[in-house]
Amino acid sequence: MKTLFLIFHGFSQASGISKKIHYQVKGLRACGADVRVCWLDDTDNHKRRMIDNAILEDYGSGLKGKIRKRTGLDCIYRYAVEEGIEWVYARCDHNTTPFLINLYRKLQRKGIKVIMEIPTYPYDQEYKSLPLPYQYILFMDKCLRGTMARYIDKIVTFSDHKTIFGRPTIRIANGIDPDEIPLKKTLPDAPLNELHLIAIATIHPWHGFDRAIRGLANYYQQSPSPTLRIMLHIVGVGVPEVVDEYHRLVKENNLVEYVHFHGAMFGSDLDTLFDHCQMGIGSLARHRSGITHLRSLKNREYAVRGIPFVYSETDSDFDIQLCVASSGRRISVGYE
Repeated sequence: MKTLFLIFHGFSQASGISKKIHYQVKGLRACGADVRVCWLDDTDNHKRRMIDNAILEDYGSGLKGKIRKRTGLDCIYRYAVEEGIEWVYARCDHNTTPFLINLYRKLQRKGIKVIMEIPTYPYDQEYKSLPLPYQYILFMDKCLRGTMARYIDKIVTFSDHKTIFGRPTIRIANGIDPDEIPLKKTLPDAPLNELHLIAIATIHPWHGFDRAIRGLANYYQQSPSPTLRIMLHIVGVGVPEVVDEYHRLVKENNLVEYVHFHGAMFGSDLDTLFDHCQMGIGSLARHRSGITHLRSLKNREYAVRGIPFVYSETDSDFDIQLCVASSGRRISVGYE
């Protein structure tokens, strides 16, 4: 089956999203699908629409390139028709425009199935505390997504929703490639009086690493010279306002010695850092986004590396439901 995997950005070695897409493409190909990846190259601020490693459309640079990458989508339609593409798997980037709606409409009328993946749903609350440009993106999406959904055959979701925007869903879990993720090594000379925590993300408010920082502040305020030194390693970049807030909290609470910001990391450097850490930190504030049920890729990567981890959401792949007979309450316990 000829498949076009459509995304609206490029790839980065340090990006969890890029890793996830490569895992998905590999999985589809292993199932026998003929998958071509349509993505956006932005090298040197020059915009190009790519099919795997070949240029599909050169949009140019500057303002012209920025406009054409959003409006010049006919090249995708022509390619799909000429190559006999049977279905398009499009990863939602909250980038709904009349031009994108028109692309999906033309594909559907040509008999090409359109499957859209929504990485997190519902997502409106994720924008609540973000700067104004993000609010504009959400406004456009809310105005147009109902119309776009008319031309979507099914929506892939990692939630438990059976319909989204009135369309039937395909409910799946995030998957990873164990061949690409090495098992954490136990270092024989690791200090017994140190506990290293690792938190990896493209940082947004709902990752809640500020809660871990405040927890460390309380710990060291109560025990200025503790027998166990706890260090937090934050890996990744993200919303500048959020990252700046983390730095402010660290300085205000005199935690520079204990909280380390590594920026984007990948490959052997990231593997080495994992070898020095004993616990992974998942998202700690999913309540801020209004999303309580999801299957985070990060949790699965921690599990494959063999490192215990904590998280705040409900993840049905990792939660164990324990019923307390005396009160009838349910407690979710995450395990590695």
